[in-house]
Amino acid sequence: MTTAKAAADRAQDSTALRAAARAGYVVLGLLHLLIGIIAIGIATGGGGSADQSGALQQVRDAPGGLALLWAIVIGLAALAVWQIAEAVVERDADTTKRWGHRAKFVGTAVAYAAIAFTALTLALGGRSDSSESSQTLSARILVMPGGVALLVVIGIGVAAIGVAFVIRGCTRAFEKHLSTPGGAAGHGIRVFGTVGYVAKGVAVGVTGVLFVVAAVKHDPNTAGGIDAALRSLASLPFGQVVLWLVGAGLIVYGLFCFARARYARM
Repeated sequence: MTTAKAAADRAQDSTALRAAARAGYVVLGLLHLLIGIIAIGIATGGGGSADQSGALQQVRDAPGGLALLWAIVIGLAALAVWQIAEAVVERDADTTKRWGHRAKFVGTAVAYAAIAFTALTLALGGRSDSSESSQTLSARILVMPGGVALLVVIGIGVAAIGVAFVIRGCTRAFEKHLSTPGGAAGHGIRVFGTVGYVAKGVAVGVTGVLFVVAAVKHDPNTAGGIDAALRSLASLPFGQVVLWLVGAGLIVYGLFCFARARYARM
């Protein structure tokens, strides 16, 4: 563990890694901007896939998109490494909190690495569809012994992550990881963070609910990624309005990520 901590300390002292990780927040912001725009398009009758895969495919199809895809791969990979280093060097005196923080850092690293892998797949000429992947995963789990219960647990876990995002936004817990400026700029960043975290929490939470529904119905086609979750919102009473608001909130979260790239404590 001492060797791992020494390696993590060296990683966090690396100017190049720190710069790449900050760039990772920029590309993360870009992806959420695109997802939010696609979500609003769905609310108004448009097409597209409102998830990371859909956003990355739009990046790939844009002029200079291949170069930007590689930048996304590098930035998010650097963010994943940074989060792993944070997990290793976590020093909270409370053992329970320390391991809780480590679990959060590792989980975030896995999420960043997954998006980076999707971007890498597209950059190498492959294709990726998160909804299809979710449905395939659900189908495989459902045929396993105890698969229904396992899929329910996964759904509850994903929904809990969504609730955590909402709580993080409402309590402004994200502020402790930022060195926000004073005045109107700092206030704006806090507002963007609150709105963005709540909107993302709603989208992730609905995704978790869809996994639970898939388990109860024993129908893997019910499960899906963020895109399926947002489309399910559109089918609710006043769903288009809700979807529009969530889409706008994801755009705000993207703008918050741009600010995070500048003011994150690293």
